[in-house]
Amino acid sequence: MLQLVVLAGGLATRLRPISEKIPKSLIEINGEPFIFHQLRLLKSKGFERVVICAGYLGNMIEDILGNGEKFDLNVVYSYDGEVLLGTGGAIRNAFPLLDEKFMITYGDAYLDFDYDGLNSFIKQNRYSAVMTIFKNEDLFDTSNVLYKNGKILYSKMNRSADMNYIDYEFSAVTKSIFNSYKIFDKFDLSDVFEKLSVDGQLGAFEVTNRFYEIGSFQGITDIEFYLKKTNSI
Repeated sequence: MLQLVVLAGGLATRLRPISEKIPKSLIEINGEPFIFHQLRLLKSKGFERVVICAGYLGNMIEDILGNGEKFDLNVVYSYDGEVLLGTGGAIRNAFPLLDEKFMITYGDAYLDFDYDGLNSFIKQNRYSAVMTIFKNEDLFDTSNVLYKNGKILYSKMNRSADMNYIDYEFSAVTKSIFNSYKIFDKFDLSDVFEKLSVDGQLGAFEVTNRFYEIGSFQGITDIEFYLKKTNSI
């Protein structure tokens, strides 16, 4: 499996006051930090190397997780510094640690889907980037993807009524999509993906399992119930 980047540098303003003292990835879920659940899942899916892009209170993640040996993973860290760089800027800042091709997910996402299927799709297609998408119909969050006849149009800010899919928060990219940006530039990954979709360079891999996340208090409740119900790793 490709190298994986976990974006874990956000401020988690929707989870205050909890997130004022710890980063979102360390919020306790069923008795242990969320990132423990996330990494066990990712290890079970075949991942071996992880780069954590950390920002706000990110040193706490490294203090608890270390080099990932506990999960039989090789974990390294890239820090934004004093100024948060955004999701895109954090990846550009981590370039010295990254392969030419890698996958990206978020530090608040628990995504149990067909990773082997995604890997096969990547190998069979030549897109600059591939976004996983879920037919959401505004159910779990506001949909932001129009997907029709194998083509995708994505926009985080400029949504339209016919967008019934959502970015599933897992993607595969090549370094080249960041060529126009410099180290320490501040920008969001969503801006890069929107431009790629307009230019026809963004592929879409549809998943059918709903996503779980800890970006909200309701999300925390949902994932705690899901993990208990499934007795997940």
